[in-house]
Amino acid sequence: MSHHDFTTLVDRSAQSSAKWAAMHDANPEVPPGIPPFSVADLDLPIAPEIRDGLQAFMTDAVFGYTRPPTAFTQAVLGWMHRRHGWEVDPDWLVQSNGVVPAIFTAVRAYTQPGDGVIVQTPAYYPFYAAIESNHRRIARNPLVIRDGRYAIDFDDLQRLAANPANKLLVLCSPHNPTGRVWTRAELRRVADIALANDVIVVSDEIHFDLVMPGHRHTVLATVGADIAQRCLVCTAPSKSFNLAGMQASNIVIPDADLRARFVTERDATGFIFLTTLGYKACELAYDQAEAWLDGLLALIDHNRLLVRDFMAKRMPRVKAFELEGTYLQWLDFRGFGKTADELQSINEQQALVFFDEGTVFGSEGAGFERMNLATPTAAVAAALERLARCYAG
Repeated sequence: MSHHDFTTLVDRSAQSSAKWAAMHDANPEVPPGIPPFSVADLDLPIAPEIRDGLQAFMTDAVFGYTRPPTAFTQAVLGWMHRRHGWEVDPDWLVQSNGVVPAIFTAVRAYTQPGDGVIVQTPAYYPFYAAIESNHRRIARNPLVIRDGRYAIDFDDLQRLAANPANKLLVLCSPHNPTGRVWTRAELRRVADIALANDVIVVSDEIHFDLVMPGHRHTVLATVGADIAQRCLVCTAPSKSFNLAGMQASNIVIPDADLRARFVTERDATGFIFLTTLGYKACELAYDQAEAWLDGLLALIDHNRLLVRDFMAKRMPRVKAFELEGTYLQWLDFRGFGKTADELQSINEQQALVFFDEGTVFGSEGAGFERMNLATPTAAVAAALERLARCYAG
């Protein structure tokens, strides 16, 4: 662990936190000191480098319309080079208020109503909304479990991509909710299928900094110059540094035509600039808070091993999938033979453990739970004990 504070649980009940409010809506009797383990943000103190930097910046800042500052752009380019070995041309950068808004924009920019958009299920639930709310069709490419590990069904992906009605693939890399980090070879196969069938790939890589020991993230655009010209790579400091509320993301689009189409559709929504603080927070994160992120990664790694070992010894009917990337642990509760509603009731009303229910990620998630591990170890350990007591026998 680093010298940063990863042991203090921040009670965000009074901060209008969406997930804390949802927890109290689900069970108003939750006592103090119990956090939710649902939505993917952190209940930890923010990196002091970001906090102190923002406080200093606000001393004489003017919060007017702000174009991307040079220091912000250089911080983003430096991060991509330093952490991911990716040389990004500044002209490729396009800002969005978030990765989710960018996916909505991409669906509108590259498809027409009635077209199909491929998603690999179980999938992050805003993917479904981006497709259906824009009157497109979801083309499901369910992941398969092989030897206890999720894998892409490439035969099915090939079948879907060969259908000319399916114009777009939304790839999640690392994958949320299963925690897979796709290998370079897997990504190359995805690229080959997409290119052979003229399918554009929107690669959601928002969790690309959050990779566990023994695994390595590969940016899709680095797999080959060919796929770099047919993809968008969606990045943000929001998951890595808990900055989702700053609404700052960087969409990297190497191809000029794809970039122009994206920008046209984005600007049609009334987008002008990111917030002044959003630019600065991203710059501070990438330039000054790298050591804090390394400490966070050590915490997540410690917590995932705790969950894995606990389930193996105390709750063997629960399978904890190997967490390769993200801080979101995918748990298989199907061994208890209970419905999704029954699981939710036991967890929230008896164990006082509030997951993201597997069903929100699609029908393939029934019987599963997603647990946010980016929280103090003591909170994770206490939640596991409450679960074990409720499921005993």
